[in-house]
Amino acid sequence: MKKEVIIYSDGGCRGNGKDAAVGGYGAVLIYGNIKKEIKKGFINTTNNIMELTAAIDALSMLKEPCRVKLYSDSAYLVNGFKQGWVDKWQKNGWKTSNKEPVKNMELWKRLVELSKIHEIEFIKVKGHSDNELNNRCDELANEAMDEVERSL
Repeated sequence: MKKEVIIYSDGGCRGNGKDAAVGGYGAVLIYGNIKKEIKKGFINTTNNIMELTAAIDALSMLKEPCRVKLYSDSAYLVNGFKQGWVDKWQKNGWKTSNKEPVKNMELWKRLVELSKIHEIEFIKVKGHSDNELNNRCDELANEAMDEVERSL
């Protein structure tokens, strides 16, 4: 039987869409009574890249195939799987319905690979609300962005 893991992830970006935007992510992984937190900061990124990267890096930490409940406040990430966007993109050669290349395609492809290893249930949570673990991920993402800004 596969281990059951809970992951909360969040990404953020200061100056989203601008040159030299500073981004970061935070994630909390829980297995039984073991809890691990991760965070990382980046420059020249976007909010969506941070949301996807948070999930990818958290899932990549799992050492064996697991059943995962992945909680995120990112509609972009959750809807990509729950509303079948990823399936449609794959069928269309990673093109959108407008025949444009899918943005962040390499990250989406990595998530598809991880979803073949793990049984992942993507769950949308309300951001900046009363969800303690989502708020912790937001704190970690902001700490990571602060660290990048201090290093510039």
